[in-house]
Parts: sequence; structure tokens; C-alpha cells
Amino acid sequence: MCGIVGYIGAQQAPPIILDGLQRLEYRGYDSAGIAILMAGRIKTLRAEGKLSNLCQRVVEQPLTGTCGIGHTRWATHGRPSETNAHPHVAGGIVVVHNGIIENYLELKEALRQRGHNFRSETDTEIIAHLIEEQFKACGDFETAVRKALTEVRGAYAVAVLCEQEPDTLIAAKQGSPLVVGEGHGEFFVASDIPAMLSHTRDMVFLDDGEVAVFTRAGARYSDLAGNARAKTVKTILWNPLMAEKGGYKHFMLKEIHEQPRAIADTLAGRLREESGDIYLENIGLSSDQLRAIDKIFIIACGTSWHAALVGKFLIEKLSRVSVEVDIASEFRYRDPIITDTSLTILISQSGETADTLAALREAKGKKGKILTICNVVESSIARESDGVIYTHAGPEIGVASTKAFTTQLVALHLFSLYLGRTRATLSAQDCRQAQQNLSTLPRLIEDVLQLDATIELIAHDYVTARDFLYLGRGNQYPIALEGALKLKEISYIHAEGYPAGEMKHGPIALIDEQLPVVVIAPHNATYEKVISNMEEVRARGGKVIAISNHDRWSLNGKVDHLLAIPTAADDLMPILTSIPLQLLAYHIAVLKGTDVDQPRNLAKSVTVE
Repeated sequence: MCGIVGYIGAQQAPPIILDGLQRLEYRGYDSAGIAILMAGRIKTLRAEGKLSNLCQRVVEQPLTGTCGIGHTRWATHGRPSETNAHPHVAGGIVVVHNGIIENYLELKEALRQRGHNFRSETDTEIIAHLIEEQFKACGDFETAVRKALTEVRGAYAVAVLCEQEPDTLIAAKQGSPLVVGEGHGEFFVASDIPAMLSHTRDMVFLDDGEVAVFTRAGARYSDLAGNARAKTVKTILWNPLMAEKGGYKHFMLKEIHEQPRAIADTLAGRLREESGDIYLENIGLSSDQLRAIDKIFIIACGTSWHAALVGKFLIEKLSRVSVEVDIASEFRYRDPIITDTSLTILISQSGETADTLAALREAKGKKGKILTICNVVESSIARESDGVIYTHAGPEIGVASTKAFTTQLVALHLFSLYLGRTRATLSAQDCRQAQQNLSTLPRLIEDVLQLDATIELIAHDYVTARDFLYLGRGNQYPIALEGALKLKEISYIHAEGYPAGEMKHGPIALIDEQLPVVVIAPHNATYEKVISNMEEVRARGGKVIAISNHDRWSLNGKVDHLLAIPTAADDLMPILTSIPLQLLAYHIAVLKGTDVDQPRNLAKSVTVE
């Protein structure tokens, strides 16, 4: 959440910064601002609401200059308002900031006692005043930033300008993502890669506790104490056009339809059908270490947590290791029993999720092994792990995750096969068959996507519904949770996911002719039981939307709408059943007129706890 963009070079900074902020809109925000160094003075413009409001301010009050910073804010301290929008100014110091300063109240009171006055309700303004105070004391911009940040406790990614040193841009990071783009005689700073991809693919990823100082002559990297840090430039292979809508009405719809390619990319180079092995290039754990594992924890938030629940079924079935699944924000507060023979798997689309990162550090502190499933190369969680499985989904702009989710399921399947082969719980022939099944996924998903027009028609019947119930059994129960989450995220309709067998223990009281019930019923070992649950819904007048790969005639008269999907191995069916639920949520949200790609109150990358 929140977005930072900074620039120093020979080009005009305002259009670069505004374009970068636009590419970060998916992260979620409620206000925006920009600061540009103009003839030795800093000019700041801010606006509440959408970025277009700030762009209009810039049209009315033109900005020119080759060095500047910009920000989109998602409110944490202080309500959304122009006053609370970034950048924040103190004296000649201007700051934009992502994260949360935990000791801001004590710092604010101390600064007040020393004569500082504050204009906003934010924690960020504290940083500007701290730097201003240090700059007055030492007269050196870089030293002032370092000393000020040593007083701060919490998470931050900052970009800072100083009127007295107009040819310098300083950035620093602790617990919040910050990426540097290196061009020819110019530098970019941003909280995520897409903001800079149209200008450069050469990126430097800052680590916690690092400071970057940019002038037109070059860049210097160091820690807070001033010790030099050597940084490696990484070349990002994403095409900038991958982050555009490509003719689709919304990013979310584009990303739903990108799933065949995203899954093919995630599988590419990892299947070894001839030998019956899986190749994971960055696994980071030896065969001996994996054979010694006696407990696996899978930690995630939101949609990734639903993927983790499916992963538990896969890993326990294929490698016979006990798995616990935790919501990241709860994990470290229960003092989990982790040893050096435990493996903790973190799942995060962005690799910057604050609660997941905190869970990683909890597990690492107890000497457990760490593996990450992530979509973003060189993200914080990936860098701090022993090994990583990248999902290769490409940039996902829509806040409601689609292709990131299904590629996480594929990555979990790959790891389950890899672990099963390593621990000899899976034969080469079994793994060969599983790989053949995986290789059919992109084609099967193309078939599922043919339901798009049918689902759009069905959506018209349910656009006025106030509540939805989603039911599934076994490895489809997490998909019921995911389907309900998708609907409430983007349509704002209340929805709940339940194990179908639990319906009679409470949710059945809600069923009447006004309640749509989505039943996920692939033809597997629990099919007959799910049909019984469906009959219970029908007997009470509930409307049934069924997703099944079984003969439609056997469901005749039992459902109001049937979405027939192709058949795959049962372990892969959660991937296929999730896609109609994505499309249903999408089309209902479009009919309701909500902001599909940027739903209210949500952020793509949750980088604060």
C-alpha cells in the first residue's frame, strides 16, 4: 500500500513522477502529492482522492524541474485529506514515506518541546522535522538523514529532498519495499518495479537499514552508520506492456485471461518427465535437509492463505509430512514450536507483506528452514529466505488476486512433487504422471475461460443479492473461501465460504429464496455428499450455482445454474474451479458499478501490520 516515486536526472521530473504514480495506483491510496525542486526552491502540490485530482492541480499550477518526489497515500495515521497527504515539509526538508513509525508520539512530543510545530496528523511529518533539526545541527544533508532515521522505530521507505542541496535525492529503507532504477545519467526510486519499467529495467533492491544517495554524477549505497554497501544491478525481464490493459476493460479481467500463460511460465523448465523429477532452481535446501524435515508450517495472508490451505492437502498427500497452516498476523503470537528440522513456507504475491515478513523472522529466529513462494524477484521475503520458488505470473495490477493465486497453487504442487521425490514417498512413475497432468493445465484453463459469456449472463440474476454462501469439501473448501473473498473484495456483497458438511451446523439457518449458494462439486470421493448438501439447500428454497465436471444430466433439477468445467486430476481441480468464481465476482462487480481494479479500503501490497 502507498506508492513512492522519485527522480533525478536530465529529464523533466513531473511527468515521470506522475506516470510512475499512475502505475502504482493498484497498491491502494486515498490522496496524492508531488514535490519538485524549481530554481533552488521546493514546490509542493497535494490533493485528496484520485491521482487525477493531483494531475489537474499540476495543469493549473505547472511544475518544472529535473529532481522531485511523489507519493500516493493510504491512510494509517490521520484521516484522508489534503493536509495529511504527502509530501510533508519541515523547513527546507521534504519527505515522502511508506510504513508506520511506531514511536511517533514520543518523538512528536519531544520535537514539540523543542519548538517544532506540526500541520498534519501523520507520523510521516515527524521524519521531516527530525531531518530538519539534524540538518540545522550539522549542515550536511546526508548526515542529517542518517541521524534522524536512527531515532525512528518502525517500518519506513523514504525519499527526501533538501532545498539547500538541490542536486541530491536520498532514499532509505527499513521494513518497507524500495527499489532503485538506474538509467543513463539518471536515477529512479519507487516502491515497486512497474513505476520505472518504461524508463529502465536495471534495478537495485535496497535492503533494510540501507541508505542511497543520488546525484546526477552517480549513486552511493551505505548503511545507517555510513559504511559503504556494494549493490548488484538486476535486470528485470518484464515487458512494460505487460502492465497495460491490452484491450480488456479492467486489469482484473485481463489477468484472469492471462492464467494459461502465467501457469505455463511457472511450469517452464521445471518438469523433467523423462527422469520423473522436478527442477526447482532456487530451492536453497539440500536433499539431506529436506529429508530431515519433520514438520512444515505454511504461513500467508488473504488469498495466499487460501492457497496455503490447498497446499496442506498436496504436501501431506504427496510427501507424507505433517503440515500446519497459519494466518501470518497470528503466527508469531502463539509462540510456535519450531526447530532446526522444521520448514516454514511463506506465500506472498508481493514478497513485501508485513505480517508474512514478521512471521518469517519469527521462524528464522528459532533456527527453522525458510522457503518462499513469491511473484516478485528480489523482494524482501525472497531475499531473507533460504530458498524461493518464483511463480512467474508477471505483474498483477488488479488488487483482487487471480493469476497470482493460481500460480501459487501450481508452485505448491511443484514443491509437493519435489519433496515427495526427495523423501521417496513418490515414485518416478507417479511423478511422471503428475507432470503430464500439470502440462495439460493451460489448455484446460483455456476451456474454463470459455464460460466467461455464460457467467456474465448469470451475474445479472444475482447483482441485487445482499449475501452469498460458498460451499466445498476437501481441497475445494479453500476454494469456497477464495470465491467468497473475491466477491466481497470487489462487489462489496457479504459472502462466506464454508465446508459443505458444516452447513447444517449453522449456515443452513440463513438459507431462503433470497440466498444464492455456490456449490463446488467436482466428481471425486466427496461428490455424493456434496450433492446431499446441495439438496438441503434446494429443499429450503436456496438458489444454487454449481461448478462441476460431472454429467450435467445427473444435476438436472438440482441446480439453478450449472457451470460445467473439464476434468483434471483431483489435485489440480482447485485451480480449475477457482476460475469461474473469479469471473462470477468480476461480472457482478461490473454490473454493480464498483471500482473493480481498485476496490475501496484495499491495497495490493499490505506493507504495514
